[in-house]
Amino acid sequence: MSRIGKKEISLPKDIDIQINEQHISVKGIKGELHYNLSKLIQITKTENTIKLIKKEQTQQAREIHGLSRSIINNMIVGVSKGFNKKLVIHGVGYRSQIEGENLVLNVGYSHPVSIKPPKDIKIAVENNTNIIISGINKEIVGQMAAKIRSTRPPEPYKGKGIRYEHEIIKRKVGKAGK
Repeated sequence: MSRIGKKEISLPKDIDIQINEQHISVKGIKGELHYNLSKLIQITKTENTIKLIKKEQTQQAREIHGLSRSIINNMIVGVSKGFNKKLVIHGVGYRSQIEGENLVLNVGYSHPVSIKPPKDIKIAVENNTNIIISGINKEIVGQMAAKIRSTRPPEPYKGKGIRYEHEIIKRKVGKAGK
């Protein structure tokens, strides 16, 4: 039983939502997002709330019920406020910069690593070590942050690498000296 799917989604005043059978379009001040809802879910809209109802009581319908509610809620939050992910680079000589639209990372390899962001994503660099990824689609923002982090994930001995802002790295003890 999905507890998330049962919750109603409240609509802010500046959001315009269009429901055409199973296709949902959300438009706000930051942009526009679309989603195709499963045939197992029925959507109902009142003046300032949206409610999702399962058409069947199958396992798949229960799985998609909460997922669909979360996706639609994230679309509404994304077009009204947007999403941000912050990455921090730790390590001597590790730095990042923006060249044109691309993010260029110098993280200990023999060559700089260049990452081209998708069209909906904005990347900003502060102090050469702080990277801010922002956009309206939570999934794409998170995927881009994971891609940047995967170029040099933090290692457990010295903690060098790229990590999320409040990520805690479990440190290991090095070699025992004789």
